Amino acid sequence: MLLVTIVFLLLMILGMPVAFAIGISGFVFFLQQPTLSFTMPVQLVLTQTQSFVLLAIPLFVFAGNLLNETGITHRLMKLASVLAGHMRAGLAQVNMVLATMLGGITSSAIGDATMLGRVLGPGMIEKGYSRGFAAGVIGTSSMITTMIPPGIGLVLYGSIGEVSIGRLFAAGILPGLLMMVLLMVAVSVTARSKGYQPERAKVAPPKEIWTTFIDCIWAFLFPILLLAGLRTGIFTPSEAGAFAAIYAIVIGLLVYKEFTWKKFVRTLEDTALDIGMIMLLIALSAIFSYGLTWEQIPQKMAALLLNISETPWIIMLILIVFLLIVGMFMDSTVLILLLTSILIPVAVQLNIDLVHFGIVMVLTLTIGLLTPPVGVVMYIVCSIFETSFWRFIKESWLLLLSVLLVVIAVIFIPDLTLFIPNLIFGK
Repeated sequence: MLLVTIVFLLLMILGMPVAFAIGISGFVFFLQQPTLSFTMPVQLVLTQTQSFVLLAIPLFVFAGNLLNETGITHRLMKLASVLAGHMRAGLAQVNMVLATMLGGITSSAIGDATMLGRVLGPGMIEKGYSRGFAAGVIGTSSMITTMIPPGIGLVLYGSIGEVSIGRLFAAGILPGLLMMVLLMVAVSVTARSKGYQPERAKVAPPKEIWTTFIDCIWAFLFPILLLAGLRTGIFTPSEAGAFAAIYAIVIGLLVYKEFTWKKFVRTLEDTALDIGMIMLLIALSAIFSYGLTWEQIPQKMAALLLNISETPWIIMLILIVFLLIVGMFMDSTVLILLLTSILIPVAVQLNIDLVHFGIVMVLTLTIGLLTPPVGVVMYIVCSIFETSFWRFIKESWLLLLSVLLVVIAVIFIPDLTLFIPNLIFGK
């Protein structure tokens, strides 16, 4: 696998699209193995896309794009302003609350950062926020969406690792809420030091909060109905994606009446692009993953880590450092596809709950979206706010630290992830 790894890294350095770099380097493995047929790579690519479980991915992507076109986002923004507008740097606090509520809708940190940057970014600059701080607020808040169901990263991990997607969805709720709270505290501390003022003079009256909440009730019902359906067995994860798509269409047409044929066509176009990228990665990663399995890389890695220590939290910390480093150089979606099959056997041998491990893994890899040299979210927000990534890191280090604290808290307090799944689905 050494030559395969070298070829992969070389292709990445040359700027080849990640999916093709994975596929070509994976094919190199078969060139080294005369006992393996050259027809196997083709078979692996085709069979990888035939999984019924993976059907959940395009359906959830379609549902997320549908929900963005129904008017829910506008209503959630109004509610977030009512709830958090009275705090210092109120617009930044509104952003944190809005990102949490949008978690079940966008399902993508990149999509979340792009949308919030375009919608709330100009207002932050007008209020006098420094560009680095505003970029940090948008960038770090987008991490919340990976934890609030139905995050695509959790669907990928659950599909590849054969881990309950329903339990993963439930497990991400508390870490997502904890991240929101710590980020709001970090914003408050930074706002005081910089002298940023609230957006509203006082706390919104209960009547206004209640009225706005009722207007947004359909957005809050979505993740609740999703988890309830999975818990009661009404639908499987794949069928849950179909339910989500139908739910979005019904809400857009019959409740908010903002969903038009033009928006539907735009949704189909966006979904086709998103699904094409994701499924090509999934299909070609099968070639690479087969080589890892053939060479028994997961077993060798497990043995290596067990020689270091048999204490689960020590191994988890070692893995976190590893994931943070690789996350700096590759997209989180690619790493979830490549590393899930390697690391799950390690977690099994250490008796680490796979739901707990999945939350730690997905969240840690997502942090790589905010770090150079390949942090996609970092580049997006720095481009939107026309600032350098050095200014981004300098102005938002406290926000980044808050996200890391959530990862550490999840490692040492497993109940942060397991309490809700055990409550809903049983132990």
